[in-house]
Amino acid sequence: MSETVKIGLLGWPVAHSVSPAMHNAAFRALKLNWQYEALAVPPERLTDEVAQRVAEGWRGFNVTIPHKRAALDLPQVSEVSPAAAAIGAANTLAVLPDGTLSTDNTDWEGFARDLRMYRVQPDQLNCLVLGTGGSSDAVVYALEQLNARSITRVSRTPDGRPGVIGYDALAHHAPSANLIVNCTPLGLAPNADRSPWPDDVPLPEHAMLYDLVYNPPITALMHRFQQAGLKAFGGLGMLVWQGALAWTRWTDARPPVDIMFATARAALQR
Repeated sequence: MSETVKIGLLGWPVAHSVSPAMHNAAFRALKLNWQYEALAVPPERLTDEVAQRVAEGWRGFNVTIPHKRAALDLPQVSEVSPAAAAIGAANTLAVLPDGTLSTDNTDWEGFARDLRMYRVQPDQLNCLVLGTGGSSDAVVYALEQLNARSITRVSRTPDGRPGVIGYDALAHHAPSANLIVNCTPLGLAPNADRSPWPDDVPLPEHAMLYDLVYNPPITALMHRFQQAGLKAFGGLGMLVWQGALAWTRWTDARPPVDIMFATARAALQR
């Protein structure tokens, strides 16, 4: 039997992730002797951890919070995709035959594909993006590619950046928003009761929410929107689509997307 090919998820934390279950089910479905493992890696260990795993023969990695921007600066990087360069962050690393890394960002397309599944058309929407991290960069890039009517980002530290406001200005900008995207980790298990939306700021009357957090399936912010009679979508679809796109970078095979969706949903229910 051939040696098992290994893929890793680099993040801090990673215990909440359903990616191992999702990817391993896909590998089994195609009878590939591959294994996907979650690797809890603190920021100061990222470079050494990647070097060690590459030396051990690992074939590739997904990258999640808080490493997406730092991944582009890894010393092994020899190729950067146009999307990763434009976004300034990577969520997918593939190990090349010479041991260097090819980087890509499939988050933006995963987000765009999931919006299409929900029949959301950003070209008609004023978009409010909560957070300014690597995931936010990918979402903004996707909204730009989809010709969003307007995009405003909300940050705890706006620092005068163009298109970025502080939470103290949210009450002024919120009423005109049609699509709100949570790109912060607030609400992520095990801190599921947290929300990035201030209690004293009313929700926009005609807005919908897309929350990148997928665990739990209904976040505190999603619950608040639903209680107000507004549409709210979780980030599971984006997770699956970005994972499927990364899967093709590693295997050169067509991913079994239906199996990935079913496995991710089942893992969340457990």
